[in-house]
Amino acid sequence: MTVTIKGIQFESNLENSMGLKFHNLSHRFGFQSPNWPYFQDVQIERIHYMAKSGVLSQRITTTMHNGTHIDAPAHVVSGTPFIDEVPLPHFFGTGIVVSIPKKRWEMITYDDLEKAAGKVVRPGDVVIVNTGWHHKYDDNDEYFAYCPGFVPSAGDWFVEKKVKVVGHDTQANDHPLATAIGPHRNGPLLPHLAKEYLEWSGGRSWDQDHPEWEPVHRKLFTNGILGIENVGGDLDAVTGKRVTFAFFPWNWDRGDGCIIRLVAITDPTQGYRIEKGDGF
Repeated sequence: MTVTIKGIQFESNLENSMGLKFHNLSHRFGFQSPNWPYFQDVQIERIHYMAKSGVLSQRITTTMHNGTHIDAPAHVVSGTPFIDEVPLPHFFGTGIVVSIPKKRWEMITYDDLEKAAGKVVRPGDVVIVNTGWHHKYDDNDEYFAYCPGFVPSAGDWFVEKKVKVVGHDTQANDHPLATAIGPHRNGPLLPHLAKEYLEWSGGRSWDQDHPEWEPVHRKLFTNGILGIENVGGDLDAVTGKRVTFAFFPWNWDRGDGCIIRLVAITDPTQGYRIEKGDGF
């Protein structure tokens, strides 16, 4: 089946000559896309445009940690690989999308992951966690400051299960209060959260419950597990399913991460095959 977009025909994501179904799991990137609290805003300039030059060329200024992106280990752990040093198989493979619904500031733990996926996860899987938080993705503090997040025991589960890549529909590979949003490193970026957390938790301080800086990032990266942040798009459509993922970054020398187009692919008829590489 083809779709017509601005007068030009294309094959569609869900009906095409390959018999494959492609599901976009990435949030949009562009002008005023939602941004982590201390990053500079995305800037986009038209260097050439139709009335001026007969072509469209744009210049973009951005961090690579905007929208749906993958972190290189070197983003957090000194002396570990940059994004161009990670072999290509780590950006492609089979895996699962797991539903673990969570509310404001709730923790995603080892037990949560074991209950949701312990019987189906395989070594080498890509594991994407759907908390439901991607529905809140916008330029607001609800998404970035109050989201649920992984705690160290979750990192232990991923390492124990020998997964290849972890993804999730929240702002970071850690709970937000284990980042600079809370009382760590360059933080707190949002000091008012200290009092709110004390009230929310029934008297526990934020550094009591989240004493370490980005412990899950460090557990993952030192064990060769990459992390995809801000997963979104059609995530609900593939939740509870085993699929194939593709999410290749730029070949960026000394890159600390990269914006990606995360795609989940299924082959309902099992009629598609990757070529053997025969000569022609």
